[in-house]
This record gives sequence, C-alpha cells and structure tokens, in this order.
Amino acid sequence: MTTLLIATRNAHKVGEIQAILGNDFRCLTLKDFPDAPPVIEDAETFVGNALKKADSLANWLADNSKLKTQNLKLDFVLADDSGLEVDALHGAPGVHSARFAALNKAENSADADNNAKLMRLLKDVSPENRTARFRCVIALVPVPEHRIENASPVCFADEFPTQIFDGACEGMIQLSASGAKGFGYDPLFVPNGFTQSFAELGEDVKNQISHRAKALAKLKIFFNHQDTKTQS
Repeated sequence: MTTLLIATRNAHKVGEIQAILGNDFRCLTLKDFPDAPPVIEDAETFVGNALKKADSLANWLADNSKLKTQNLKLDFVLADDSGLEVDALHGAPGVHSARFAALNKAENSADADNNAKLMRLLKDVSPENRTARFRCVIALVPVPEHRIENASPVCFADEFPTQIFDGACEGMIQLSASGAKGFGYDPLFVPNGFTQSFAELGEDVKNQISHRAKALAKLKIFFNHQDTKTQS
C-alpha cells in the first residue's frame, strides 16, 4: 500500500481524494502532523503553489527524526492547488479562489463570502457569458531519506522524479446557488452536460467528472504503469 501525506486540512478535499484513489492508497493529512510548517501559497500559478507545498513538506518529513522512531513510513507528499476560472472575470478568482473575498490574501475566506463576491461581480453578466472551469494541479513528490538542498522540483529524486498531474472541468456559473452537498463554489457551478450544480449532483457523480478526479485519474495511471514496470 502506498502511503501519502495529503497537504491539506480540508476534510472535504481529503474525502474526495481518498474516495477517488481507493484502498490501494493510505492517505494521511496535515491533521496527522500538527507540527508541520505552514506553507504560504504565494505563487502565481496552480502548479507553482502545488510544487511549493509538496517540496516543502517532503523536506520537512526528511528532517523529522521523530517520525522514523514511530515506524511511520511516508512514501510521497501529494499537494494540489485548484480553483475556479471565470472567463468573464479574465480567469479570476483563479489561484486566489480560496481567499477571493479576504482583505488579507494570506488567509482563506469563508465559502459564503467568496460566493457572494462572485455573484456581485457577475450580476450584469448574461447566462451565456458565464462560462467557467474548475482547474486542479497535483504535485507528487517522493519523501527523501535526507533533505535535498536547492534541488529542482522536477528532479527531486533521480529514481522517481516529481510528477505533475492536471485536470479541468468545464461548465457555467448559474444565477443563484443551489444544493447543499458540496463545498466552495460547488453550489454555483454547473458542469457541461448537466443541469444541476456540483452541490446537487453529489459525490458519486462529482468524483467521476471533477477537475480533481481527472487529475487523480492520471496519477493512478502513472502508478499502474510504475507497478507494471516493477513486475516486468
């Protein structure tokens, strides 16, 4: 079984990832590591933020001798950055999706506040011009035996370099929120081919078509390929 540290404390996100990856993966989170250092997500791209989180936490784990004494073996850090891109807002909120309404951009804002701001900005935009997409980028970094200084994120380990997986789900922003099953902008986002929001469709559907599901599907294909190479 592959053990991952998922670089988040968001229970909704962790639930999605675990459900999509299945039982071949053991998923721990930052709640299991309360002493993990905070990582400021100040990159201008999703991939930049995902790499920064994964790289920082992998090196912290390599430094943390207490984990070794507890016989806890972590194979990889999985960090994602995701957000909503609205065409009428030139791609905003984008990398600022979680803190869209916050005055202090270093802190996340409440989902309700983010959604309210989005609705205000789109109040004069017609339904046909409310095209948008959820985008997700996942960085998978192997946990090294020892800290690697000044290493390029894309060549973190020669035998298993850092991997990047991405996914997008196209859709529309509806005129008002609906549904109570999702989180974030889910009540406002209707994926193409559906008439209900992510918050109405439920986890079973969302975990097949979402941006995160598509990125994780690529990750699973990658691991299956690695297993095939090992067996051969």
